[in-house]
Amino acid sequence: MDTIDYLPLSYLNQLAYCPRRFWLMYSQNEMDINAPVLEGQIRHQKAHTPGTQYDERGRALRSVHVWSDDLRIAGIADFVEEKEGMLVPLEHKRGRMGKWLNDHIQLCAQALCLEDRLGIPIPTGEIFYWGSRRRQQVAFDEGLRARTIATIEQAFALLEAGAFPRPIDHAAKCSDCSLEPICLPELTRTLLREEVGI
Repeated sequence: MDTIDYLPLSYLNQLAYCPRRFWLMYSQNEMDINAPVLEGQIRHQKAHTPGTQYDERGRALRSVHVWSDDLRIAGIADFVEEKEGMLVPLEHKRGRMGKWLNDHIQLCAQALCLEDRLGIPIPTGEIFYWGSRRRQQVAFDEGLRARTIATIEQAFALLEAGAFPRPIDHAAKCSDCSLEPICLPELTRTLLREEVGI
């Protein structure tokens, strides 16, 4: 595989959810546009239109390009709000908050990029979930920062290895994944077991 200069930070969300999903989307350019995916794309259209807006909370910049030369990641923050002298990245997601930290890792990566470019601390961010129509505050504590950096390192390691990851053994994640019909995790696990005679 060609050397990767900067990894699009939205793929960190996919990797944190499932390494095989990350590989299918990034390395093989696979995407199944089902109803939930299409809904998410439509809801993101306004967020992805660059500009500035003002409300009772202050100023918000839409579709902000962020990157980190040190971490070799780049992408777009849906919004960056100015609140009481602090910058707060805000990500929009369809549905409700899940049990996994993949959305938090994507948001934390945006904060790391902003910190790298601006040289100021970004202690918190927020995720707005369309399903619940609520914001969730995310603290960028040491644990989340370390997990985000580990996910970035894992992404580059997977791409350098150039090997298709095995499917995860997690029925709930697989059933919620739009790429399940392409990934075929259960069939793949069965074939792998037969291959080694288990």
